Amino acid sequence: MNHYTYSDIKIGDEEIFTHEITEDQMRLFLEITGDTNSLHADEKRALEEGYKGRVVYGMLTASLLSTLAGVYMPGEYSLINSEELFFVKPVYVGDILQIKGKVYEKNDKFNIITLKVSITNQNNEKVCRGKMEITVRQ
Repeated sequence: MNHYTYSDIKIGDEEIFTHEITEDQMRLFLEITGDTNSLHADEKRALEEGYKGRVVYGMLTASLLSTLAGVYMPGEYSLINSEELFFVKPVYVGDILQIKGKVYEKNDKFNIITLKVSITNQNNEKVCRGKMEITVRQ
């Protein structure tokens, strides 16, 4: 876990990590949320609708941004204020995702950083993009 303080962080700083989506994560997300939408739960239905298989829950993919803020940038001192996200391509079980956040704005009055965020798959295709505002508590 990183321990960046507000004064440590500069515009242009970035953090990147990778994560593989597993079948177990899909099962646990279903248990937690109760989201039984057939696109996520029914392989045959997803294939009939033109997908390569069951589509990973968008919010499961987006949950990796919590790890980005809480572990990587800024890490321990983070408090997520807001996220604005766009899901641009489907994610599938077995995809290896790269999660990236780059500081593009700082608000010195409130110790808030704004990150441009992106998630890409193993084929370097962007699957999610957006921005996050994060208070840095130290």
